[in-house]
Amino acid sequence: MLEAITPLLLTFDEMPNLERTFAPLSWAKRIVVVDSGSTDGTVEWLGRDPRVELFSRTFDAHARQWEFGLQETGIQTPWVLALDADHVLSLELVDELRLLEPPAGVAGYEAAFRYWIEGEALRASLYPPRVVLARRSAARFEQDGHTQRLVVAGGVARLRSAIGHDDRKPRDRFLRAQAQYAKAEADKLLSRGSGSSIAGALRRAGWITPWLAPLWYLIVRGGLLDGRAGWIYAGERATAEWILAMEILSRRIRRPGGTK
Repeated sequence: MLEAITPLLLTFDEMPNLERTFAPLSWAKRIVVVDSGSTDGTVEWLGRDPRVELFSRTFDAHARQWEFGLQETGIQTPWVLALDADHVLSLELVDELRLLEPPAGVAGYEAAFRYWIEGEALRASLYPPRVVLARRSAARFEQDGHTQRLVVAGGVARLRSAIGHDDRKPRDRFLRAQAQYAKAEADKLLSRGSGSSIAGALRRAGWITPWLAPLWYLIVRGGLLDGRAGWIYAGERATAEWILAMEILSRRIRRPGGTK
């Protein structure tokens, strides 16, 4: 099965992550990377790997960037593995992919994620499972708030092994990213087609989730047992939700008529 898969990655100044992300991809004959204008040595590092085919595209939206990688880079294998540049495959997952025999009705596989903070694995996180492996002919990317979803025309199965999420980029990058993400997330949450999920309703309230998200992780998901790394993760989630809450509340203040 591994010969039928092409890894597809997006990069932007990912030097702190590249070595860990690429080490478990030794099986790949071709790796497609779409870079958004890195200036930290990422492009030079990738250029030393003969398996990497590097494309440069100015970033406009996550879904369009991924769609470019899927449709415009000449991927020929029947399956595509979509990975962020801070995702790390375990040996167990590589073995699982090697032995995978997808039924005819399955067009994609979703994976759970195991979050890492400064090199320490957490017992749990708030990071949801998502589709990462898809039949190329049945796949497309859709924008979902600040990020994207890999959508397939067909059934979706679950991989047994989790993918590591291990981002070592500087903390100021996290804060700058959250400020940008909050605008897209607010657009999604405040749009008429945003749906009626409980999580969405809580986030639209503009003040609940900055308290609820870290408490849910620490107490319900057992994050207190993760020690210092758990508290850092809880702080990151609280910060992200506070930035989003401020974006939502400021829009309501500016909007005539108040909070609708």
